[in-house]
Amino acid sequence: MNLFGLMETSGSAMQAERMRAEVVAANMANAETTRTDSGGPYRRQHVVFAANPGDPEFADSLAGASGSSQAGAAGEFSMQALNAGGSGQVAPGVHIAGVVEDPSAPLKRYDPGHPDAGPDGYVSYPDINPLTEMVDLMGATRAYGLNGSAVQAEKGMITSALEIAKS
Repeated sequence: MNLFGLMETSGSAMQAERMRAEVVAANMANAETTRTDSGGPYRRQHVVFAANPGDPEFADSLAGASGSSQAGAAGEFSMQALNAGGSGQVAPGVHIAGVVEDPSAPLKRYDPGHPDAGPDGYVSYPDINPLTEMVDLMGATRAYGLNGSAVQAEKGMITSALEIAKS
């Protein structure tokens, strides 16, 4: 990892957490949406994170330090996992693997006067709990803030290292 590796890692995490907060906000905004373009109630969305592949050189050094000069089954598995994502040029950290719909069934409420009521008088509403969404939003906000603090700490360390080098 280079000198700015932590910034790259934290930056990717901050982008992912920002997207997570946006999805939570969309869920809360559509908590009462009974009709969408696709023809049903709004479906709650979830953000799926995935790890970026690591540095193959680091994995080789780690395998050498653990005392295995030849790759065993565990070493081969870790190298395959690290190299599966491409050339190893991707910065370590996370990325958004996708945004998926919640598979849970919509909530039914009896409201025969509603324009979206079925023949039985029930209306399908999204299965969105505002308390759950607020907890998710707080988690995204705190993770974003912690990664921002990590970037600030690294900037301080780099500045201190440069001051020591000047002396």
